[in-house]
Formats: sequence, structure tokens, C-alpha cells
Amino acid sequence: MKKVSFVIPCYRSEHTVEGVVKEIETTMDEPGVKKNYSYEIILVNDCSPDNTMGTIRKLCEEKNYIKGIGFSRNFGQHSALMAGLRQSNGDYVVCLDDDGQTPADEVGKLLEKLEEGFDAVYAKYEHKQHSGFRNLGSKVNELMTRMMLGKPKELYISSYFAVKRFVVEDMIRYENSYPYVIGLVLRATKSITNVVVQHREREEGTSGYTLKKLLSLWFNGFTAFSVKPLRIATCVGGFSAVVGFAYGIYTIIKKFINPDVPMGFSSMMAVLVFLGGMIMIMLGLIGEYIGRIYISMNNSPQYVIKERLNVENQDEV
Repeated sequence: MKKVSFVIPCYRSEHTVEGVVKEIETTMDEPGVKKNYSYEIILVNDCSPDNTMGTIRKLCEEKNYIKGIGFSRNFGQHSALMAGLRQSNGDYVVCLDDDGQTPADEVGKLLEKLEEGFDAVYAKYEHKQHSGFRNLGSKVNELMTRMMLGKPKELYISSYFAVKRFVVEDMIRYENSYPYVIGLVLRATKSITNVVVQHREREEGTSGYTLKKLLSLWFNGFTAFSVKPLRIATCVGGFSAVVGFAYGIYTIIKKFINPDVPMGFSSMMAVLVFLGGMIMIMLGLIGEYIGRIYISMNNSPQYVIKERLNVENQDEV
């Protein structure tokens, strides 16, 4: 019998996470599933301002196979996932959301693909129920992972996915301050596929992803697993230098052909502003890399755990 670990990052979900847990239990307790799989559930509270931790405590008191982790402050979804992955011990690990939008009752589709031999499986939604802002963010994130991390174009990435144990073991080796789960999965294996599942409407509340958090997430992807931004900056700098040199030659030739042509102050300022802007962008990008190196050298943690519930308990259902 194989064991499945469910990892659920929790934020503002005091009224929804219990329903997600019940749906997992109902699905995994079905006779056809129960004879093949045992399971555990790991709930990670990312310092939610509501009573999410209280709900997690209640669930952990009632059931020994539910583990609870509480952060000392908000570290973000990917840090919460890393904390849950480190506490998991299942042969398969399934990560899903706390708001009920990811259908736990369709986890069998993901497990089936793992049984077929794939190392990782991502849920794909035909009709997403996110807001326009979140959908735009997802498209930008998809483009970024394809360009910077080498994600196959046909592969759809979502927050609902399942991976095998060896992938998890490789992922949790990553101890730098800025975890990016998608990059860790792509680094560990290329045997990844999609399954189509239904995407539900949010039961209550709004997404915890603000523009600031989305930008921070994209920067993690840019800088944590790829040096392509630096190479792009080098190419842009080289191109700008060539354009500037060619423009200078053109200006000299034009002056020789027609000495009466005035040397344009406005064109010179335009070139200076353009080149100065490009230099500042490149210096900022380099500074971002150096800053992250500095923070990692200071051993800044991915997360700080304030509270643990049933973490040492290895009970299975």
C-alpha cells in the first residue's frame, strides 16, 4: 500500500480549509481508493490574520493523521509548500489550495498518471474561475517559466499538482531564501504531464495574491534558477552600444556631406537618456542578484515555524 501526503498552504481560510479536508477524507476513504492508498494531510498556516490556525488546531486535535504547522510571520505560498514538503513522508505528495477551487475529489486522476510512470502531474483547467487580474498573472508566469526555466510550451502549470517521493527529496534539498516550487520541479525531472480537472469558483473571500506578491514571485523565478536575465541584459547592452556607435558615424558623415546641418542637442539628449536608462536597468538587475546572494549567505530562512501540531506523529489512515 502506498501513502499519499496532501500539502495545503493556508491563508485566510478559516471557513474553507475544513471543507477541503473533508473532501480529501471522503475521496480517500472510498473502497476502491482505500485498499491501495493510505494518506496524511499537512496544513501550513502562513501567519493568516484570521482564525485559520484555530481551525487547524481543531482538526489536528480530532485526527492524528492531520499535521499542523504555524509560521511566525507571512512567508508566502511557496515557503509554505516547502515546509509542508519537508514534513511529508508519503510515496506521492499532492499539493492543492485551501479555498476549495482545486477539486480534491479528482485527485485520482493525478495519482493514476503517477502510477503510469510520470514523475510529476499538474492539473489543467479548461475554464478557470479566477479573476481577470489572476488570469493575467498566470499568463505572465507561464511566459516567464517557459522563457527562463525551459518549461515545455504545451505543459500547463498550476497550484494543484502531484509528485513522486524522489522529486520531493530533491526539492527539499534547496535551502536558499527564495524558493520557487515550479523551478524546483522542472530542475528535478522532465517527465511531467497534465490532466484536465474542473476549476471551481471560490467559496468565499478573494485571492491572497496582490500585485506586489505576484511581482515578488516572478522575481524569484527570474533570479533563483536562471541567469538568462543577465544574458539578456548583456545582449541589450551590446545592441545599444552598436546602435550608439552607428548613430555617431551617421552624424559625422552627415556633417561632412552638409556642413550647415546643426548638431542636434535633442537627439543627443535622447540617446543619452536611452543609454542611461538601459544602464540603470542592467545595474538594477545585477544588484538584485547580488542582493539575493548576500541574503542567502546570511542564512535568511525560507520560513520560521512557530507552532507544530502532530508533526512527530506518523499515524496513517
